Amino acid sequence: MPRDSFNREIDYLRISVTDRCNLRCVYCMPLQGLRFLPNAELLSPAEIETVTRAAVSVGFRKFRLTGGEPTLRLDLIEIVERITRVPGVKGLALTTNALLLDDLAAPLKRAGLTRINVHVDSLDPATVERQMRWGSFDRIWRGIMAAEEAGLTPIKLNAVVTAGFNEADVVEMARLTIERDWHVRFIELMPLGGGECATLSVKRYVSNIETRRRIEAALGALVETPSDNAADEARNYQLPSARGVVGFISPVSEPYCGTCNRMRLTADGKFHLCLLNDDELDVRNAIRSNESAADRIAAVGRILRRAVELKPTGHHLLEGRSTQERSMYQIGG
Repeated sequence: MPRDSFNREIDYLRISVTDRCNLRCVYCMPLQGLRFLPNAELLSPAEIETVTRAAVSVGFRKFRLTGGEPTLRLDLIEIVERITRVPGVKGLALTTNALLLDDLAAPLKRAGLTRINVHVDSLDPATVERQMRWGSFDRIWRGIMAAEEAGLTPIKLNAVVTAGFNEADVVEMARLTIERDWHVRFIELMPLGGGECATLSVKRYVSNIETRRRIEAALGALVETPSDNAADEARNYQLPSARGVVGFISPVSEPYCGTCNRMRLTADGKFHLCLLNDDELDVRNAIRSNESAADRIAAVGRILRRAVELKPTGHHLLEGRSTQERSMYQIGG
């Protein structure tokens, strides 16, 4: 198992397959001025398989596909098939907004996908349209239902809490866990990439301390649940007699850097060492070299080991510093 210089086990690779998205969430993507990677700069399914084989060879076991919105990749099924057939891969998950999942859930499950996380900020259709922009709650909900029917479980819903938009909607989202064995998780805003979205993330920040108080005032005390995963970024709780879990991902109010086990691969082939730092190592040149397949895998493995060694201890949000080079949709969450 690879360990970084702070003795953290790093065994979880999040693979961004595109920087494009079919939403324009207010804290993530502006409506204008966006430029996306040309297709030639995106890693192909075969190249993503090469990275996966290299990652497994150095001790990585868990993988997740992210975007932008990964379901916009027309070859997503092939990507899933290639990753899940690599010996040593213990699970492959997907983060999605579920807009296209109604048709894709069953094929993704057949291809080997294990489970999904769905980004949805509210159960109120009007709030979804206002906050997630271009979103359709009905389509998202159909996608969630299709995923559950396909067996992509446990279902995890991620809501980014934003003042003036959905902070009052957290109660109804948490209420879902009473009757459903879902994980509903609330995420604090993070200022990434500079620009208007980063500015909004600072001005509209809501602490998960406040979100938890709001939920408990309406639904009763939350009881913390033990976790068998020390690297889980969420602190998990249950409502009285609930089937599911309420989680809080709090990078600002309760940083979890000390237990981080993640490395990120950007859609254009960079190992991004920490979500909230700009440090990266290029790996695309090694992937696209003229060496043999075995030599390419070995070269990628060496770069990944170096990325793990260089992984910083944590973010600097409390010092007013965050990533300036990439926004969330360019990193993959």
